[in-house]
Amino acid sequence: MVTAAWTRAMLAGSISVTAIVAGSPAAAQDAPPPAAAPDTNDIVVTALRRDTTIQDTPAAITVFDAQTIENAGIEKPADFIALTSNVQLVETQNAGNAFVVIRGITQNRNSEPSVAVVVDGVQQVNAAEFSQELFDIEQIEVLKGPQGGLYGRNAIGGAIVITTKQPTDTLEGRLMAGIDNGFGYVLRGGLSGPISDTLKFRVSASWRDTDGYIPNTFLGEDADPLRDFSARAKLLWEPSADLSFDLRGYVSKLETQAFYYNIVSDVNDVSLPVRVNNAGIDNRDIYNGSLKIDYTADWGQIRSVTAYNKVSEIITGDAFDFLPIPESLFFNILGFDLNQSQFVDVSAISEDLRISSPDKARFSWSLGTYLIRTDRYISTGNLVDTGNGVTPVYRTPSTNPLNPQATFLADSQDNFAWAVYAGLGYEFSTAFRVDASLRYDRDERENTTLTPPAFIPVVTGFPAGTSGEVRKESFAAWQPKITATWKPVDTLTLYGGYSRGFRSGGFNQTGVGAVAAGTGVVGVGDIYEAEIADTFEIGFKSQPAGRLLTFNGSVYTTRSRNGYFFVFLAANSTQNLGNVPEVQLKGFELESALHPAPGLDINVALGVTYSEIKEFPDPAVIGNEAPFISRSTFNLGGQYESRLGGSSLKGRLRADYRRTGRTWFDVTNSTSRDPVDIVDTRVSLDGGAWSVTGFAENLFDKKYNAEFSPGGFVFKARPRIYGLEASYKF
Repeated sequence: MVTAAWTRAMLAGSISVTAIVAGSPAAAQDAPPPAAAPDTNDIVVTALRRDTTIQDTPAAITVFDAQTIENAGIEKPADFIALTSNVQLVETQNAGNAFVVIRGITQNRNSEPSVAVVVDGVQQVNAAEFSQELFDIEQIEVLKGPQGGLYGRNAIGGAIVITTKQPTDTLEGRLMAGIDNGFGYVLRGGLSGPISDTLKFRVSASWRDTDGYIPNTFLGEDADPLRDFSARAKLLWEPSADLSFDLRGYVSKLETQAFYYNIVSDVNDVSLPVRVNNAGIDNRDIYNGSLKIDYTADWGQIRSVTAYNKVSEIITGDAFDFLPIPESLFFNILGFDLNQSQFVDVSAISEDLRISSPDKARFSWSLGTYLIRTDRYISTGNLVDTGNGVTPVYRTPSTNPLNPQATFLADSQDNFAWAVYAGLGYEFSTAFRVDASLRYDRDERENTTLTPPAFIPVVTGFPAGTSGEVRKESFAAWQPKITATWKPVDTLTLYGGYSRGFRSGGFNQTGVGAVAAGTGVVGVGDIYEAEIADTFEIGFKSQPAGRLLTFNGSVYTTRSRNGYFFVFLAANSTQNLGNVPEVQLKGFELESALHPAPGLDINVALGVTYSEIKEFPDPAVIGNEAPFISRSTFNLGGQYESRLGGSSLKGRLRADYRRTGRTWFDVTNSTSRDPVDIVDTRVSLDGGAWSVTGFAENLFDKKYNAEFSPGGFVFKARPRIYGLEASYKF
C-alpha cells in the first residue's frame, strides 16, 4: 500500500531517515499515539464511564493525550479523526454540515448525529456544532461501536469524549501565534490559577482569520475565507475534599461562506473550478453553559450535570447549478437564476443525574436519568438571483425587491427526550470481569409547519401541506450492552461483547412522501424512522515486547435497520432523509505502536469495513454498498525527537500518512471515489517554555472532492496548507 506520493515523500526528505517513516495516525484503536512515550499505556480513559488504562479498556478506543494533541497539531476535529482507523469526517456545504462515519454508521444533512460527542461531561445535542476549534484540550477519546447503553440516543456509531484542561493550583499561561499560506493567521491564549484556597479559574480563547484556500475564478477571490472567535471560561469550587462545583461557559462565533459546489457525474472529476457568482455567507454562533456537581463518599459518587446549549446558523449562497447567471440552467430555461438561504436555530436544556459505586470496587454499579428539552427552528428557500447578492432569510420571506423570494419552507420542533439507565460490573477474579448496562431512551417530537400559505409547495396530483399543521411522533428503544474481559497474563487482554445503538427519527416536510412517490424516489416519506444498530465484537490488546510494542485488533459485525440516506427533491425544493431498511456491516481493525529506540515512535493501523444493503424498496439497490462508506483506512505514523547537542533544546520530526480507500456516496452507487492519499508533516524546535513549528497539511497537494451528493453535487477538499507556529508557556 506504499504509494507514489509516499515514495516522493521519502525521496524529498520530508522526514529524516532516522525517523524510519513519515506516517500517520496517532494511536489507532488503543495503541498509544505516535507522539507518546512508552508509558502512555498508563493513560487513564473515561469513555466507558469508569477509569481504566488504555491497555486494560475492553473496547476499540483511540486516545490522544495533551502531549500528542500538541505534537500532532490537532486543532479541529478533522485532525484527530484523520489519525483514527475506520473513522472518517465528511465536511461539506457549510460549517454545520460535518458528517462523522464510524465503522459504516453514517450521518447526513439535517440528521441526528451518528456519534455521541461529550465535552467535559456534557453531551452535544446538535450535530451542527461538532466542527469547531479545539484549543486548551487535555484529552480526546474516540470509542468505536454502538454505545447506547452508556450514552443513549445518537451514540449509534460510538462516542467521542473531549476533556478540556482543568484550572490549576498555580498561576500559569500560554500564548500561541501562527501564520499560513491562506494568507491566514491564528492567535491563542490561556490563563489559569487560584482565586482562593478553594476556588480556581481557567480562561482561554482562540482567533483564526484566513482569506481562504480554494479559488473562486469568477469572483476573483477565495471561496472559503474564515473568521472564528472562540472562548471558554471555567470556575472550579471545591469547598471540601468530597464536594466540587464546576461551572463552565463557551462561545464560538464563526464567519465563512458556503454552497460553492460543482456539478459532475463522476466524483473523481476535480477539473472544474469554483465559479459561483454569489459569495454568500455562513455565520454560526454557539453558546454553551454547564454546571457539574460532584459529591464523593465511601459508598460511591453522585454527579449532576445541568447544561444549556444554543446553536444558530444562517447560510446563503448560489443555487443549482452553481454557475454565473448567464450560464445557469434556470436562466437559460426560465429566464432567471436562483440563489438560496437557510436558517437554523436550536436551543436545548438538559440534566444528567448519575449515582455510581467507587471505580475500584470489585462489584460496581450505576444508576442514572437524563432529560433534555429542545426547541428547533429551520427555514429554507430560494430567491431570484438578480446579480445583487443574496438576502439572508430568517423567519419570514424576503421583501427585498432586488432579491424576491421564490420558495420558502419553515418548521419548528418542540422535542422532549428522557432516559433511565443502569450498569453493573463484577470482577470474578483479577483475570476475568463482566460489565453490563441497559438504557431506555424515549424521544417525543412535535413538528409545526410554519410555511406561509402562499409558499406551501403544490405538486399537481399530490396532497399539499397546511400552514399551522402539527405532527407528533415518538421514538424509543432499549439499548443493552454487555462485555466480558479476560486477562490471562499481564501483557494480554481479550474482550468480547454485544451492544445496541439507537438514533431517533424525525420529520421531513409535509407531503414529501407523496411527492417522492410521484417522482419515482423510493425510501422517502413525511417521517424518517429511527435507526437501530446491533453489534457483536471481539478484540485483543497485547504487549508482546512489553512497553516497546503494542499490537491490538478487533473484529465486528453490525446489523443496521433504517439507516439514513439523503435525497433532494427538486419538485418542492426540499432536502430530505430516507431510510434503508437493512444494512449489514462487517469489518476489522489491526493496529500497532512500536518504540524501538528512545525518542522514536512508529504507528501503523488498518481499518476495513464491508457494507451491503440487504433490504430496500428498489430491488436494484439490494447488494450495493451503503452511502458514505469507505472500504478502508490505512494509517502510518512516525515521530523522532532528540536533544540537540548537550543543550535542553529538542528537535522533533513528525509525519502522518493516511490512505482512505474507495468510497461510495449514494444508495444507487452511481459513482465512487478512488482511494485518497494524504501526507501531513511537522518539524519543531522545543525549548521547554517555547517552541517553533513548521507544518504542511496535504503536503503533496492532493486534489479530490470531499463529498458527492445525489444530483452530482461535489464539494472540493482543501488543497495544501503550510505555515509556521510559535508558542510560549509561562
